[in-house]
Amino acid sequence: MKKTDVEEFYARLQAADPEPKGELNYTNPYTLLVAVTLSAQATDVGVNKATEKLFKIVDTPGKMVKLGEAKLKDHIKTIGLYNTKGKNVIALSHLLIERHDGVVPDDQAALEALPGVGRKTANVVRNIAFGAPTIAVDTHIFRIGNRTGLAPGKTVLAVEKKLLKVTPDAYMLHAHHWLILLGRYICKARKPDCPACPVIELCRFKGKTTL
Repeated sequence: MKKTDVEEFYARLQAADPEPKGELNYTNPYTLLVAVTLSAQATDVGVNKATEKLFKIVDTPGKMVKLGEAKLKDHIKTIGLYNTKGKNVIALSHLLIERHDGVVPDDQAALEALPGVGRKTANVVRNIAFGAPTIAVDTHIFRIGNRTGLAPGKTVLAVEKKLLKVTPDAYMLHAHHWLILLGRYICKARKPDCPACPVIELCRFKGKTTL
């Protein structure tokens, strides 16, 4: 995609949704980290239901450790892989206390060193909590990057690097959300809603749908 087309691509997404927001509920950087960790292979809606009561009583690593693994799992048992996720959340809470004085660090390597936290989760947390210019590539963004021609790549990391290279600085803060929301609600995997797409003229997808 040409540089001018990329600029127009993001300008249209911005015009359609000037202040995009993530759909996970959280109260601070720590609960955001927990929510994103729980969201792997789960829906945001499902995570929000599970954490609604949890985040009313737990909003720090210390409180999570005090709650304990068994009670945590009871809160999140409706989420897929809750046993593993529960262990990871308790373990990362301990490490935040031991290594970072109970504070979520704005540091990619430090976040990725926490149990259950990979590159994507760290990118999401740094972008939302600290305004870092990161783009976390999930299945939606991977599809958008390749389908539209915005940032084609054979791997998640390749698409991420391409997006970081081509995305204008003015759009970096919200790029992650715009692309996820586009993939989640319009450029869907099985049948994209091309007529409703704000970037349809810029998209290189050959199988565009019609009304």
